Amino acid sequence: AGMLVETVEAVKAAGGNPDSLMLYGQEQNLTTAGIARMNLYLHGLEDFEVKRGDTFREPKLLDEHGRLRKFDVVIANPPFSLDSWPSGTWAKDPHKRALGGIVPPAKNGDWAWIQHMLSTMRDETGRVGVVMPHGTLFRGGRETDMRKYVIENDLLDAVIGLPNNLFYSTSIPVALLIFRASKPAERRGHVLFIDARARFKPGKNQNTLSDDDVDAITSTYMTGDDADGDGGVNVRLVPRSDIEANGYDLNIGRYIQTETKAEADV
Repeated sequence: AGMLVETVEAVKAAGGNPDSLMLYGQEQNLTTAGIARMNLYLHGLEDFEVKRGDTFREPKLLDEHGRLRKFDVVIANPPFSLDSWPSGTWAKDPHKRALGGIVPPAKNGDWAWIQHMLSTMRDETGRVGVVMPHGTLFRGGRETDMRKYVIENDLLDAVIGLPNNLFYSTSIPVALLIFRASKPAERRGHVLFIDARARFKPGKNQNTLSDDDVDAITSTYMTGDDADGDGGVNVRLVPRSDIEANGYDLNIGRYIQTETKAEADV
């Protein structure tokens, strides 16, 4: 719900009309789903649908033909490294979400969430933004196959490395993966890598991103240039051939050398 409310606030801040948004969500936890609905009502929003259910076993956001509904923008912070997802039946998923015929590892649902999100992304306008642990970027086996799939189909737009200790639930560093159904011409055949690990406000128990940090990262993503100019955000547009040469490893350090890394090598 926080994500949906923040989306509405972002549209308002950019001078858009929040009433033009149609918001949808699915959540398995009854309390969380209830809080989400209440939160949206309290923000004066009425045009939303928050369904309760298991997204893998029973996706509830369907069109009138019973097919997965497609969205312009899909965002999520799914549970990391879920080992209880239905991998055994995924190959026969009625909604064909095992993209490329690839079933992610039983012990790790990270790429299955991404497959679901890509399956619900609209063909021309669709964009996906998802928070993932770094392991998603380099673990082997079928996860490599999925990285190859998104690179070869030119769906992966950007990999953004964030500082560690941003979340209550985990201190590990996370990455944002941005996918697009149709990339702008200058980004086709490339992936934008952004290392924003240095941009945060240190806290006692938890680091936070200030508005300035968020703006610097956003503007770097939009323009492809280091927004703040002082190296706080490192960025590089990497051609597909480099990623292929690295065996579809998306580890940010392979593509962006930071000074701290150079010192460590010595």
